[in-house]
Amino acid sequence: MVHAVLAATGLYTPPNSISNEELVSAFNSYVALHNARFADEIQSGARNALVPSSPEFIVKASGIKARYVVDKEGILDPELMRPIIDERPDEDISVLAEMAVQAADAALTAWGEPRSKIGAVICAASNMQRPYPAMAIEVQHALGLSGFAFDMNVACSSATFGIKTAVDFVLGGSVEAVLMVNPEICSGHLNFRDRDSHFIFGDVATAVVVTRAENAKGGWDILGTRLKTEFSNNIRNNFGFLNRGAPETRDAPDKLFVQQGRKVFRDVVPMVAEMILDQAQTLGIDPTTLKRLWLHQANINMNDMIGRKVLGRDPTPEENVIILDEFANTSSAGSIIAFHRANQDFAPGETGLICSFGAGYSAGTAFVRKR
Repeated sequence: MVHAVLAATGLYTPPNSISNEELVSAFNSYVALHNARFADEIQSGARNALVPSSPEFIVKASGIKARYVVDKEGILDPELMRPIIDERPDEDISVLAEMAVQAADAALTAWGEPRSKIGAVICAASNMQRPYPAMAIEVQHALGLSGFAFDMNVACSSATFGIKTAVDFVLGGSVEAVLMVNPEICSGHLNFRDRDSHFIFGDVATAVVVTRAENAKGGWDILGTRLKTEFSNNIRNNFGFLNRGAPETRDAPDKLFVQQGRKVFRDVVPMVAEMILDQAQTLGIDPTTLKRLWLHQANINMNDMIGRKVLGRDPTPEENVIILDEFANTSSAGSIIAFHRANQDFAPGETGLICSFGAGYSAGTAFVRKR
């Protein structure tokens, strides 16, 4: 019987890291400039004064201590507060594809099989550089792969949706193996002038190879995958090509990342926990026996709560992997980073869970067992 295996993963990390202290220093400098610039309006009550941030506030709210970014200089400039990413000529590889290729090279090398066995490439990410041509096709071309390729975007759940799609291709006989990449330049869509969200995101790229069992030396049997979506406006980003049709709103705050954090927490935690427990029951897996949870890295408080609901107790740091302190929220890549960084101690037969969740609302799960 054909079954799918998660055969290898890869990670590319940008060279620039920004600490909370650096980010807060830039933000507070912007706050001081803003409050001085609009002092008369603030004094009259026509405009609210901006409130400074602090490293302690960021850690308490999210668990984040630092984040990797493709550009540091522009983000930390109080007059600019956005990454500086030079546009490349069309004949050069795009920055997002370049990041994906580096993560993919690492995954394909770890896999160790001929790259000719890859029959499909999926670019599953939140922050696509352009509508078309598809980033996946550019990655496919840069790696010299054949077959077909396409992009998909289900926000922070994109990687698990990509794994599910890859599994279906393999089980259906469409291809022998699938390369799924998750390049994320989240800093390009982040409002670094918003105290409640300026610290949330970082940049990174991950990659996964899903294949038939006969093409995998070791790896992880994928025991089951499940997807779920429910529409919500509580996490939103309205930036897109249609903004050109309404130029008077192109600088509106909702053209960048916005969320209603408390509502997201209240809605998503029970939805995800219930989904995990229901699928575990369907697969005949006792959730309390899971050795590890590799959850989406959005907020440490959400992950702690989901871990408690799934395991029935407070999870240990070894059981509920957190990489937020180093990477921040990297959207689709977060659960894959956690898996990539913390799976080497598994013995054959031990089981864990990859799970992501985010805007949509969307959620995806993949139960895996060490071969």
